[in-house]
Amino acid sequence: MAAGKAAGRRDAVAGIVEDWARERPDLDTAPLEVLARLHRSFLHYSARMQGPIERHGLSVAGFDVLTALRRAGAPYRLTAGQLADSGLVSSAGVTLRIDRLEKDGLLVRERDAEDRRIVYSRLTDAGLATVDEVFAEHLDNERLMLGGLSPAERRQLARLLSKLERSLLDAEVPEGAGET
Repeated sequence: MAAGKAAGRRDAVAGIVEDWARERPDLDTAPLEVLARLHRSFLHYSARMQGPIERHGLSVAGFDVLTALRRAGAPYRLTAGQLADSGLVSSAGVTLRIDRLEKDGLLVRERDAEDRRIVYSRLTDAGLATVDEVFAEHLDNERLMLGGLSPAERRQLARLLSKLERSLLDAEVPEGAGET
C-alpha cells in the first residue's frame, strides 16, 4: 500500500536529471541517479528513525553509544576510545554523550582495577533494559521502512551499498594530494 503510493509519486531526482539534461545536455548526470537518491533516502530515513529514539529521551548519538556498549557483550563496557572506534560515535562527541547518559543513569564510569588511568563506560541495569527495548523498536521501524522491498531486493541492495561504500572509500583523495 505505502509502496504503491510512493510508486505513483513523481520522482524528484528524475525531475532534477531532466532539468539538467535540458539546461546542460553536455553533462553526464548519471551519478545523480544513484547518489542524489541515496542522499534523499538518507534524509527520509534519518527523519523517521529519530522520532522513536527521541521519544525514549535519547539522542541518536546517545543511542549509538548504548548500542555500542550492548554489542560489546557482558560486562557491557568500553573505553571512550573504543566507543569512538566503534564506527558510529565521533570521538569529538563521546565525552558529551557519556556525560549525558551517566546523568540519566544509563551508564556508569569505572576505573580499571589494574590500571587506574583507564576509564570504562558500562551500561547500568537501566541502560541495558533501555537499549534492549529501544533497539527492538528501532529494528521494527527499519523493517517497516523497508516494507516496499522483497527479502531478495533487500539482500541485493545491502550488497550494492557495501560495494558503493568501498567505492567511496577508494575514491577518497589523500590529504595533501593535489597541493603544490
